[in-house]
Amino acid sequence: MTSGESWPEVSQARKENRHELVLSGASVSQRLEKSGLDKAIFNLQGLNYLNINDTCLDAIPDEIGKLENLTSLVLHSNKIAKLPSAIGKLTKLKVLDVSRNNLDFVPDDLGNLPQLMTLNLGLNALKELPSQAANIKLSILDLSNNEFGTFPDVCYAELVHLAEVRVNGNKIKEIPSTISALQSLKLLDLSDNSIVIVPKELSDCGKLKELNLKGNPLSDKRLYKLVDQCRTKQVLDYVRQHCPKVGDGSGAPGKSKKGKKGRKSSESNDSNINSVEKLTHKLRVLKVMDETPVVQITEHVKTVRPHIVACVVRNLSFTEESFKKFIQLQTKLHEGICEKRNAATIATHDLDLIKPGNLMYTAKPPKEIEIKPLMRQKSYTGAALFQHLQTEADNLRREKKRNVYSGIHRYLYLLEGKALYPCLLDSLNQVISFPPITNSDITKMSPSTKAMFIEVTSASSQQVCRKVADQLLNELVMLGLGCSTETDSSEDYHNLLVEQIKVVDVEGNMKLVYPSRSDLIFENSNITIIRE
Repeated sequence: MTSGESWPEVSQARKENRHELVLSGASVSQRLEKSGLDKAIFNLQGLNYLNINDTCLDAIPDEIGKLENLTSLVLHSNKIAKLPSAIGKLTKLKVLDVSRNNLDFVPDDLGNLPQLMTLNLGLNALKELPSQAANIKLSILDLSNNEFGTFPDVCYAELVHLAEVRVNGNKIKEIPSTISALQSLKLLDLSDNSIVIVPKELSDCGKLKELNLKGNPLSDKRLYKLVDQCRTKQVLDYVRQHCPKVGDGSGAPGKSKKGKKGRKSSESNDSNINSVEKLTHKLRVLKVMDETPVVQITEHVKTVRPHIVACVVRNLSFTEESFKKFIQLQTKLHEGICEKRNAATIATHDLDLIKPGNLMYTAKPPKEIEIKPLMRQKSYTGAALFQHLQTEADNLRREKKRNVYSGIHRYLYLLEGKALYPCLLDSLNQVISFPPITNSDITKMSPSTKAMFIEVTSASSQQVCRKVADQLLNELVMLGLGCSTETDSSEDYHNLLVEQIKVVDVEGNMKLVYPSRSDLIFENSNITIIRE
């Protein structure tokens, strides 16, 4: 291919002396199949960012070594089966992403990239990785979903920046005792491997905050349960106190000094776990079901109140007294963790009163929103409701001779002057929620409610939504609003059944699910989380 036949993206990058080039999709694949990769790319000496993704590209030519100024090379979601040794010439490279390809081997040169900070080789067919001892700036390593049988060669004290290691979905059998050398390690995902024994040395990783060992055939049954139900701190505490130190060989199978006595003790511990579980509240999380509504979020709400999480609570059992406490709980949370609805707003609905089908979280001009507010007899537009509440608030304030608003009137200022109002619509486009002001009366909770749809919205962050939802579910467990699913459980301990809800974009791509495995992590709590 001559320079006159260069791809338009390449020609434009050359003419404008661009530092970034992105090639993606079906049109690029068609050109690749017809004439291969445009070699003129490798004459763009000023490039520091090259991204070729979602194409049929199956090989990277040696000429890649000419792009000596590259700091980011992103090649995910192609058909690449081999990387050239010339990649070792890219000494300024900070980010290398070759995930979702067909690699079963990478050159040793990948172990000599002194500026490399992020290496992503996930979703390939790799069995080994060159030693990373010389890549002293490496901070993120992703080798998930490959064919590794042993832990990658990264356990060096020199790797002072290595904070995240993802090797989930491999065939790793052992965690090396040298893992303790990684003193900056904050996240370690070893889920879905073949690990039987966890070494005590793992607890020496002083900064480790996120550890995932789920999906491994752990021989220690108590640890197995802790891994599935508890947070990292509790797991590491157990590893520190009960797991063998393998660096001196004491962790070898069959070498226990206690012999039969030791085995008896282990069996006793196992039975103790079941006893402990009976002495805790239980919050059971069910995965998303086919009939569960999905919340679709639109672009319009992103400029107003962009964050939402939702879930369903089933098998509720209210008395008149407990229903009052439930209402008081929402008020307490709105005043406290929700920071007077400035941080977040909670809305609860009777699920059986929501029309079947998916929900839409969006934003509309005030005059286009129509809602029958909670405890009101008629419907209002958003603009009319705002004005009505404003007038009502002023009249109440004068009547009671107060200088402050009360009730929902206190939150009107949160919408004052907004061109769009956030709202949650049912499958018939009826407004069932108007955060942060009120819910719709058509989905109102009552003492007879058996299934509840919960939404938490925020203008600040998704994390705030999750934190508030976590606290609400925690309090619901403690109130004992869920019917017991275990006939022999003590009345002193309660059960709550929670069902996940997905939030998707308008094209159906998942944005989040709540509660996920990283949610409902309660410190110093006697609530056992059971995830199905």
